[in-house]
Amino acid sequence: ISDKKDNLTEHQNAVIEGLNSNLLETTKRLMDFKQNKYENPLLQMYICENAAIPYRKTGCPEKWIRFGSSCYFFSEESKFWDEARESCRARGADLVVINTEGENLFVSALKKQDVWIGLTDRVLEGTWKWVDGSPLTLFWGSDQPDDHNGEEDCGHIHDGFPGL
Repeated sequence: ISDKKDNLTEHQNAVIEGLNSNLLETTKRLMDFKQNKYENPLLQMYICENAAIPYRKTGCPEKWIRFGSSCYFFSEESKFWDEARESCRARGADLVVINTEGENLFVSALKKQDVWIGLTDRVLEGTWKWVDGSPLTLFWGSDQPDDHNGEEDCGHIHDGFPGL
């Protein structure tokens, strides 16, 4: 009886240890998911802007659209904000920085779904800046950016309207 009790206790301890390990792993994955969800609410398309491409008679590179003195690339693939920014940088650009109301209308009119733009408050929570370091412009929707109670760090255009 003593051996059976020891075996059952040993088995019970192994099961509890396995459950604790699973709980710890699940908790870690949930924390990672929550952080990723709030920093990057979802996979979205994105808009790159390259103001450094000198406008030439030949225009912007293939698949880019000219507006003003900049060229814009509207992605057809969805990525997290960080991945979208890296994709823009690989193209010699960055996520779009919206400087004027006209540019805002141009970008919003061409994409009627959620798209990432170059706006973030990662450096200082609640202080929104464009990826080029310039301050937030003022032609956003009412109560935007709202930062979702401090839970969002990346700006996007939502259904064709600027927001977070």
